[in-house]
Amino acid sequence: MVPSLIGTHIFVRDMVASMAFYRLLGFEPDETEHFSRITTPGGNVEFGGYALTRGYDPAFREPSGSVPACALQFSLESRDAVDATHARLVAAGYHSALAPIDAFWGSRYAEIDDPDGNIVGLHSPRNGPVARPPLG
Repeated sequence: MVPSLIGTHIFVRDMVASMAFYRLLGFEPDETEHFSRITTPGGNVEFGGYALTRGYDPAFREPSGSVPACALQFSLESRDAVDATHARLVAAGYHSALAPIDAFWGSRYAEIDDPDGNIVGLHSPRNGPVARPPLG
């Protein structure tokens, strides 16, 4: 039996700062001091504070390293929406990990770091030519 994805959980250091970012991205989080959830058409993304996690796992080790190993990916309604959302988040002081590009898979694509350094990818629908992936 193959496991089913029930959602994505992200550990955050500052719930208020994290939820401010995701509200600016367009979500209305179900938020508490130590746990929050955003609902998307593709499923839930849940956010847990370190104190909550340590409450059930006293041996929890905080993720470390300068580059995250995964990225949340969100679909926006248009190429212009990717540019506008990226610009709005950068203007609010968030770090642009990748300015909007016309990606090889036919989407407009950009990346922003959330307050904990998690990469958030912004995709438009695919409406351009698909090219060979740039490798090497």
